[in-house]
Amino acid sequence: MNRRRVLKIASSGITLSPWLGQLVIAADEKTTDIRDLLESDDAEVLSLTQRVFDKCILEKLRTPVEPLKHTWVQPGGPYYKGQWIWDTMFVVDLLSLLPDKKNVIRDIFQNYWDFQDRWNQQRPAYAHDMVTVAIKTAPQEVRQFSQIPILAWGVERIYQHNGDKELLSQCLGRLERFHDWFWRERDVTDIGLIAVGSYSGILQHARWETFDYDCAMDDLKLTPHPTRKGPNEGAWYGDICMAGNTAYLILGERSLARLATIAGDAAMAARRTQRIEKAVKAMCDHMWDEKAGTFLAVKRDSLEKIPVATIGSWIPLTAGVPTKEMAKRMAEVLRTPAWQTPLPVPTVDRTDKRWKSDAFWRGDVWPSTNYQIASGLAAYGHADLAADIADKTIANAIKNGISEHYDSVSGAPLGIKDYCMSSTLVTMMLDGLTQKHRLKPRGERPAP
Repeated sequence: MNRRRVLKIASSGITLSPWLGQLVIAADEKTTDIRDLLESDDAEVLSLTQRVFDKCILEKLRTPVEPLKHTWVQPGGPYYKGQWIWDTMFVVDLLSLLPDKKNVIRDIFQNYWDFQDRWNQQRPAYAHDMVTVAIKTAPQEVRQFSQIPILAWGVERIYQHNGDKELLSQCLGRLERFHDWFWRERDVTDIGLIAVGSYSGILQHARWETFDYDCAMDDLKLTPHPTRKGPNEGAWYGDICMAGNTAYLILGERSLARLATIAGDAAMAARRTQRIEKAVKAMCDHMWDEKAGTFLAVKRDSLEKIPVATIGSWIPLTAGVPTKEMAKRMAEVLRTPAWQTPLPVPTVDRTDKRWKSDAFWRGDVWPSTNYQIASGLAAYGHADLAADIADKTIANAIKNGISEHYDSVSGAPLGIKDYCMSSTLVTMMLDGLTQKHRLKPRGERPAP
């Protein structure tokens, strides 16, 4: 990993401000010019990096507002008023590279654990320890579903950067409880595969636990729990198991197991390893499709594959799920025209009739998923393909600006400008995934 504490942006003054009908930025807008701290042979790369840290990270920090008692992260735009799971982890990952941010990061995570406590006081035991998709600011309703479970991945990345053992003490037990909720309430057939769901019983809420409008969920239905028959039960459980969410939970479990080992908790590490082994086997046995050359969603009860490859099909690369041979096949498929749009990687196979280059999770491109796919490819030895994806993503952002997502043909920006998850444009470079667009700490020797 080529990442170090490379940026020395001036410390932010955190001041408590009352809720005045707007979200108040918690960070001081002053920054140190990154050109004094980072090296690149491309001025456009340095300009992009400066904007990411200014607009996608520091300007997304907010002062406390009910029910968030601590500094929190707003993703961007007028709709997103709350602290999400998935989005926030990409912010704190880079935030942890900055000096004097340990307390701010601990506060951001404490918001999740405060939510757990409030939730547990109001919900039956089987629902305990969920973390909601987004801790919404008052007076918005509490969301009764979760999201892509990468909190443990975020904690591990932060620890790798700043060595904050107090963050581990704060988070490890809470993370394990959150993971146990996921297995208990989303793997209801106990096979090792994760579905989606929502205690609200609203179908779209269940879809929002993963990639919103993923084509694999077009026929999703919510059912009662297949075995639990207690009072006040509802149709809360999705009947489709998703490759993406299962892989993300495996990714989180791997992080949690390693962190438990660092913390000296061998028993926790063993529990998480057992979960990993079961889930990896289940994905390879039931979701792998040799013809498609990737992992497919399956029906929860019959394990019948849903014959469409989507962005979630490639997340298993990131989680270390496929064998070396499977990963080679996945790389072959990712090189085909079905996935090599002018700006790769589209969120659904381009040969699918539902594909549209600017459709939300149905043909568009997201920097965050491109980062994770490139990471997985590189880990399996397909560095050239990873770099092709990463470099094209960065080149497009330099040309068209930082945005939430992009048209996979024209590269036109879509969604919200300077959205927080697009901070992964910088993460790609700092993780050494690129070949053309280089970024490193000043004075550091380039990666071989």
